[in-house]
Amino acid sequence: MKASIVREFGKGFELADIDIAAPVGREVLVDVRASGLCHSDELAATHPLGYEPPMVLGHEVAGVVTAVGPDVTQVSIGDHVVGCLVQYCGTCRRCIEGKQTLCVNPSYTERGAGQPPRLSENGVPVAQGMGLGGFAQQVLVHEHQLAVVPNEIPWPQAALLGCGVVTGAGAVLNSANVQASDAVVIIGTGGVGLNALNGAVTAGAAIIIAIDIADEKLDRARSFGATHVINSTKEDPVAAVQAITGVGADAVFDFVGLGPVTQQALQMVAPGGGLYLIGVLDPTATLSISPVELLSTKRHVEGVYMGSTTAKRDIPLYARLYLEGRFELDALVSKEISLAEVDEGYASLKNPDIARVVITDLA
Repeated sequence: MKASIVREFGKGFELADIDIAAPVGREVLVDVRASGLCHSDELAATHPLGYEPPMVLGHEVAGVVTAVGPDVTQVSIGDHVVGCLVQYCGTCRRCIEGKQTLCVNPSYTERGAGQPPRLSENGVPVAQGMGLGGFAQQVLVHEHQLAVVPNEIPWPQAALLGCGVVTGAGAVLNSANVQASDAVVIIGTGGVGLNALNGAVTAGAAIIIAIDIADEKLDRARSFGATHVINSTKEDPVAAVQAITGVGADAVFDFVGLGPVTQQALQMVAPGGGLYLIGVLDPTATLSISPVELLSTKRHVEGVYMGSTTAKRDIPLYARLYLEGRFELDALVSKEISLAEVDEGYASLKNPDIARVVITDLA
């Protein structure tokens, strides 16, 4: 099959013919119909984040099940499915509690050391990013990482459900449990931040403030349901949030992850509210916190991974809300590309007019 492969860190993506194994155990073979470009894969293509070249990345995948292993029980041939990078065993204490993003045995979804690789090229193993490897014509994945969605949802929109949507909307709905009376702030209105706006609208938040440095993104944020927008290059965002809310926000979501931005975000939180950290543009960034201030104000700070999602519950939910006209996905799909254009697709994401790029031409 054809795949977009990374042969060296920082050298981009190359179209190649590689081999994919037949499914065994609880594995599922999926014909890919759409695969979204996420910045996490771009980072993994340039830095060692647990995978070594040669490797196939891509984790926002939607497609049709074409074959299943003998032990598969959760999907059937012909199902339309969406992949999710959350890997979990289903039996540890965290999984039993419904906290699959905290699973202590995520490698359960992968093949063991004594088994042949799922992907190979001329007999040489090819690493499969995040258990998916979605920049390819097919994926071979454990059934835990797949959610069945209605056949009616278009492929590009479906693909985005597996990461950007569950991360953004889940941060609001699952991690912060935003309520109808709440005021929320969303810092950074790229693809994931827009889905946080979707989540805030779904929750019925009373005040939804979007903050960014690009007016084009803020205009899009309004169309996604922001009640207020702030360009942080033109006004003090902390003062602006205080002016809008009076006391600060009940929940502030940082999708940027730069030290000064996160420090400002903490100042926007109302007494009793929370700061939720999702973006990581600068992995060396730090946050200065006064324990006494946290005690006196009852503020809290929480890191959020994948929107605290339970993928088999959340992905079908968001798909259904989309089909009912209650969750915006169409405006997220800014550009569709071919499997050979991954580098060009990532370059286009620097344009503030582009929300998300999706591979739909896999011929």
